[in-house]
Amino acid sequence: MAFDFFQEKKAISDSPTLEMCVKATSNFKGTWESSFIWAPGVEQSQGPVTSKKKPLDIECQCNLGCQNTSDSCRIRRTSTYWLTRIQSFLYCNENGLLGSFSEETHSCTCPNDQVVCTAFLPCTVGDAAACLTCAPDNRTRCGTCNTGYMLSQGFCKPEVAESTDHYIGFETDLQDLEMKYLLQKTDRRLEVHAIFISNDMRLNSWFDPSWRKRMLLTLKSNKYKSSLVHMILGLSLQICLTKNSTLEPVLAIYINPFGGSHSESWFMPVNENSFPDWERTKLDLPLQCYNWSLTLGNKWKTFFETVHIYLRSRIKSNGPNGNESIYYEPLEFIDPSRNLGYMKINNIQVFGYSMHFDPEAIRDLILQLDYPYTQGSQDSALLQLLEIRDRVNKLSPPGQRRLDLFSCLLRHRLKLSTSEVVRIQSALQAFNAKLPNTVDYDTTKLCS
Repeated sequence: MAFDFFQEKKAISDSPTLEMCVKATSNFKGTWESSFIWAPGVEQSQGPVTSKKKPLDIECQCNLGCQNTSDSCRIRRTSTYWLTRIQSFLYCNENGLLGSFSEETHSCTCPNDQVVCTAFLPCTVGDAAACLTCAPDNRTRCGTCNTGYMLSQGFCKPEVAESTDHYIGFETDLQDLEMKYLLQKTDRRLEVHAIFISNDMRLNSWFDPSWRKRMLLTLKSNKYKSSLVHMILGLSLQICLTKNSTLEPVLAIYINPFGGSHSESWFMPVNENSFPDWERTKLDLPLQCYNWSLTLGNKWKTFFETVHIYLRSRIKSNGPNGNESIYYEPLEFIDPSRNLGYMKINNIQVFGYSMHFDPEAIRDLILQLDYPYTQGSQDSALLQLLEIRDRVNKLSPPGQRRLDLFSCLLRHRLKLSTSEVVRIQSALQAFNAKLPNTVDYDTTKLCS
């Protein structure tokens, strides 16, 4: 590769055969060894001259002022030295002045502050927000960008996922105070109508509370409401006991977010780690009837498809001091001849709201991972799937690790196979690792 350099002002060596070798008319034949990437316009490169900081051997054939013009000499210089000279010549050589180029600051230092020696600097090629390539028609601007960045007016900016509202909704128009008021009033505008199922008891019927009772409220969305997903904001039960009963109801709640088996539900940690507790309000009825309400609100809301409720009872008795309560359980070990009374549940209500859900549109996003419509549409689809994944998982219950609710959504609402879910999750993790300033998180598996 031939290149005409500016005149060397001082002797390279004391040897008379070398001191005049480096001249403006010297013909340098460099073994670049891919140490340099040339700027646009110079040997068809797409970026500024950069270096891998390797030593560079320069062979010069001396043809002027040397004792023997057939002699060849080798001058060993570091690549940093030659890189600075080349960059200075390319970018800091305007108006008859030769300045010095700094690769760190991407700027020139001119010998005369009054006269500018800086030429048009090419774009910076590199990782992250730097350009992937410079524009062929204007080397001062980016032509293409790295993964996770988009081209905007010649610069690379972080990509931001478009709104996911077209695919799945998350929010309601209700403000926190308005929602809290409606939940306190058990307003029917917040009631989500679910199907009550139980083999152990019936609503508004007395039953023997000695044994655990299981019941559930389910929406059967895939059958009846395939275009909706649902958020739970609270739960209310009206429980009645016969007069003078010493029974104390104990409730355990499990939430299934998007369907599937009971094993794919999570336990609601009532009254643990700042999670809300049940509130009991005595009703003005002849019997011992209480309204049990659990208010989640915006802070603890989460997806639900089925609510599993387990009811067991314990005996409440006064302690030896008379000012404390003692509970005895389980009831199975109490004298069977002892009359514990009866219990009934008048009604159960789930409070929350339903949101738009378009499974076909999400399937279309997933299809673009393998068959993108246009250049860049694959990255756009990955960004939107990442946004959906993170917003869904953000609504998992409190704990050290989030539950992988997104996989449950794919499995039960999009009906994808386990292998397809694993492939999609792997693609999202690989893409997320390339994005700037992102930190991925571990999740706990919930759905098979």
